[in-house]
Amino acid sequence: KAILPIRMRRASGAGADVARSSPPSEPVIRAYVGLGANLGDAAAAFRAAVAAIDALPGTDLVAVSRVYRSAPWGRTDQPAFLNAAVALETTLAAGDLLRSLHAIERAAGRDRSLDPTRWGPRVLDLDLLLFGDLAIDTPGLQVPHPYLRQRAFALVPLFDVAPDLVFADGTPLRAAVEAIASDGIEAVP
Repeated sequence: KAILPIRMRRASGAGADVARSSPPSEPVIRAYVGLGANLGDAAAAFRAAVAAIDALPGTDLVAVSRVYRSAPWGRTDQPAFLNAAVALETTLAAGDLLRSLHAIERAAGRDRSLDPTRWGPRVLDLDLLLFGDLAIDTPGLQVPHPYLRQRAFALVPLFDVAPDLVFADGTPLRAAVEAIASDGIEAVP
């Protein structure tokens, strides 16, 4: 069965344009969000999160990856995770997008204030992986995501939605995926 049945516009590549009915008044940024969960009904949490992301103002969903199962990273004393990625185009500022993603997490039942441990179990985790070619390092917001290139569970789904992506430093995403061990990651049928 399809885990993420949603309405979306598909791009032909990482840099493809999405048709719009009128030109945006704000700059449009291609952003990528990683989804993860290992508590509760992760598939339902993903469906709801993808629909909520698509409903954000000034935001158009471009593509959704397959869902993958992976071993936990950082803390291994917890259940396996499901992971996915979405590509979107947005006129939201990076901080506004991140705050919106945190609101979607809260709606799914995640309370970051009660989650003091890093890399622990999650009902839903939404990570802003990339925000255009921007490098942002402020309290509470770092893009590219600081652990992106160390996490096969983020790189593999990202490759699904952006196979031609090249990082700002010139490294192709394909090379990053090939350089990391991804044998513990499996697509969920």
